[in-house]
Amino acid sequence: MASSIRRARKAWTRLLWLLLFAFWEMGSGQLHYSVSEEAKHGTFVGRIAQDLGLELAELVPRLFRVASKTHGDLLEVNLQNGILFVNSRIDREELCGRSAECSIHLEVMVDRPLQVFHVDVEVKDINDNPPEFPMTVKTIRFFESRLIDSRFPLEGASDADIGVNALLSYKLSSSEFFFLDIQTNDELSQSLSLVLGKSLDREETAEINLLLVATDGGKPELTGTVEILIKVLDVNDNEPTFAQSVYKVKLLENTANGTLVVKLNASDADEGSNSEIVYSLSSDVSSTTQTKFKIDPSSGEIRTKGKLDYEESKSYEIQVTATDKGTPSMSGHCKILLKLVDINDNTPEVSITSLSLPISENASLGTVIALITVSDRDSGTNGHVTCSLTPHVPFKLVSTFKNYYSLVLDSALDRESVSAYELVVTARDGGSPSLWATASVSVEVADVNDNAPAFEQPEYTVFVKENNPPGCHIFTVSARDADAQENALVSYSLVERRVGDRALSSYVSVHAESGKVYALQPLDHEELELLQFQVSARDAGVPPLGSNVTLQVFVLDENDNAPELLAPRAGTAAGAVSEVVPWSVGAGHVVAKVRAVDADSGYNAWLSYELQLGTGSMRIPFRVGPYTGEISTTRALEEADLPRHRLLVLVKDHGEPALTATATVLVSLVESGQAPKVSSRAWVGAAGSEAALVDVNVYLIIAICSISSLLVLTLLLYTALRCSVPPNEGACAPGKPKLVCSSAVGSWSYSQQRRQRCALGRTRPRLTSWPSAPAYLKVQTPQKRDSSQNQNM
Repeated sequence: MASSIRRARKAWTRLLWLLLFAFWEMGSGQLHYSVSEEAKHGTFVGRIAQDLGLELAELVPRLFRVASKTHGDLLEVNLQNGILFVNSRIDREELCGRSAECSIHLEVMVDRPLQVFHVDVEVKDINDNPPEFPMTVKTIRFFESRLIDSRFPLEGASDADIGVNALLSYKLSSSEFFFLDIQTNDELSQSLSLVLGKSLDREETAEINLLLVATDGGKPELTGTVEILIKVLDVNDNEPTFAQSVYKVKLLENTANGTLVVKLNASDADEGSNSEIVYSLSSDVSSTTQTKFKIDPSSGEIRTKGKLDYEESKSYEIQVTATDKGTPSMSGHCKILLKLVDINDNTPEVSITSLSLPISENASLGTVIALITVSDRDSGTNGHVTCSLTPHVPFKLVSTFKNYYSLVLDSALDRESVSAYELVVTARDGGSPSLWATASVSVEVADVNDNAPAFEQPEYTVFVKENNPPGCHIFTVSARDADAQENALVSYSLVERRVGDRALSSYVSVHAESGKVYALQPLDHEELELLQFQVSARDAGVPPLGSNVTLQVFVLDENDNAPELLAPRAGTAAGAVSEVVPWSVGAGHVVAKVRAVDADSGYNAWLSYELQLGTGSMRIPFRVGPYTGEISTTRALEEADLPRHRLLVLVKDHGEPALTATATVLVSLVESGQAPKVSSRAWVGAAGSEAALVDVNVYLIIAICSISSLLVLTLLLYTALRCSVPPNEGACAPGKPKLVCSSAVGSWSYSQQRRQRCALGRTRPRLTSWPSAPAYLKVQTPQKRDSSQNQNM
């Protein structure tokens, strides 16, 4: 018997070492430590900081912390020396029950940058649980007629420990009638039997007291005892017997209530009532087993009662007693070893722990966002879980450990495109059909200042009437920033520059928040036709981003300038002119020409002339050109005409309302011999040149002809020199044709031909004198009229 016990112990030890080696090879963490259960507070477990390659000085700054999903308070780390120690009582049986493998899984995390480590601490069993029997006193009835070597099964003791600490040996107190037989079955469990070694005689020995001692293999050894009271009965001397002492049965865990487990059939060699058998569950059967199974007393059928769950219990041992109806009755015993077969009836469980939310849109690839833990209560393939992530998102799952994943950034983010992601993690087991579970995590993308404010147009054109009130609103600029919060808070400012000799800010201002542009002073079209400047838009990000937009403010003209009269020659007044006209001139003779300009533009500068006639002036032989301002005779002069005429010419623009000016021309009629020389009337227009030439000196004609000949000769020489150059480079090359304007609308043509002046600091030059030249010296060429001609027209 002792040798069998030793062999059993060796077999247990060998199997346990193989299991431990297999579990070690599976590798369940980045670090592996071990600690004995019931270790005292402060017991050293391992130098975790050193083993993880972390400096002691960086544990506190990097927020070194240890977490466990279910047992976070059992172990703790001293942040001063980086040592993992026991923090509170560890009871292996409470943690893992009778599981061969028992460990505490820790998640170690540090920040800056975020790192996650996995540590497994194996809890080693110590012999802290003695063997326990189901009862303290067991009563057995033996008939005196029982044969030698008759056997009676005994319920063995149980030990909450594992391995060698749970390897039990039994010893029965000395007796001349009974001895203990121990058998080891395939399931590494022991079957105890009380064997009769000597015939009983109730008349000699009615009761026998035995003590069964169970000793475990721990150090020190712990024991448990049960008192066996054997009562020797008389009469019925044949007990029921089963075909097998042990029945092995397998059932699916989803077996329906009432399913037949096994049908027992015991036999009894007796006759009559002594052979009639009643089946029952042994009193040694646990209460849990009794709630799961029932037996028919007559047929011996064992059926399920209630729901079976592999995750609750993987196997059951059912002790059955067959008792005859003899007096006294006799009984036989058998054991049913029932194993449950796992089915895929548990959905995977998913747990998500968020770490870095929201995530910045400029986060680097590989940034850990969340930790994901999956589990499945099923076993084997049914409990093997794989995880997947919602497709087409810039994230991925990285397996860091068995049933542990990290959610990391896989591609670049852009908050302006997608501001948040709703991720769905799907955990699917390997069963057939497979079961799955999902968990959602919302990942918000935090904004960074990566977008500058943008205007809808690069340039805006604004029209403002001159003489505007100070501080009037002329335009509103608006820029949009695709960022969020303060990164999208836009403020506006002027890009300062000089406009002539003044700062831009003296003309306009912009409201920093609304973008409204205001004119700070009345604008004058005659001084400033175009004000061009830039407005800057900047956000409140760090660093701020900005952009500019150009505003072209055109100052529209209003009729705020009356016509101005020009003197016909230097040194004369513009308001009154005296002219002398011979009596001999005919109709159409140009007497004088009134010249005026208007500082306005367009219709506001379009001038017209009319002669104001007083009472009794109906026979005045003069008229004025409505657009040229030329005063000419309407007929030949007569003796009846007055020798002196005072002509009042009204000059009027076309503005609304129209503004006017008046010019007075005094005309004196004289005889031809009394007429002044040409020089006294040098301002007369080209239309009266033929009449003026009558009074010209012949010498002057000769001088003019000489000067003209010299001019023609000079032009011919210049043309010959230019034509000697290649055609594409000389004056003979085809040139751009010039437009000749011969409009009779006077100052209107002048207004249309003025060069546009911009807000670059230039102002309108005012014409204060009019060039005077003899009409007969003006050469009419097909060229664009100069500004003086435009003003005369």
